[in-house]
Amino acid sequence: MRVYLSENAFIDLLLSSAEVYKRESLGFLLGYKPEGRFIIEHAFSFQTARRKHKGVTFQHKNHKKIEPILEKFDRLQIIGDFHSHTQFGVTKGLPIPSDEDIKEMKDGQVYLIIAINNNEKTLNWGENRDGTISGSVGNFFFKIAAYFLGGSSGIKRARIHCPFPPGF
Repeated sequence: MRVYLSENAFIDLLLSSAEVYKRESLGFLLGYKPEGRFIIEHAFSFQTARRKHKGVTFQHKNHKKIEPILEKFDRLQIIGDFHSHTQFGVTKGLPIPSDEDIKEMKDGQVYLIIAINNNEKTLNWGENRDGTISGSVGNFFFKIAAYFLGGSSGIKRARIHCPFPPGF
């Protein structure tokens, strides 16, 4: 499984994670799912989410307000969600799903986890051998991983392709 991340979605993920740094971000991924891949065009964060250092929840009642708007976009649909794992003290945020994250996953959806940590040295953006992408911007180092349910084999990591970061 491959995940293609547009420039708009990439920027949205970084900004959403950095804005609430030290607390977790949360939002939906909008795009479409052709055979064997996810195309992520946009990512929007939940402004009304309840954020903590280790966890974030959103208000289901507020989701109902945006459903009629999302229905108007024929080509785009909710294909998953994203959230961040942030540094807490000396403990680094990692782009690895927690037990709670795994429990919330649904078949046919993609899940991005953005690890955001204090930037210790500037690193260029790139695709990593493990299928993640990572790099630094300003005061932050980001590493983004994608996951999906792989049927009876459980959770699997998808390879992320993003043409935007290398020139970033």
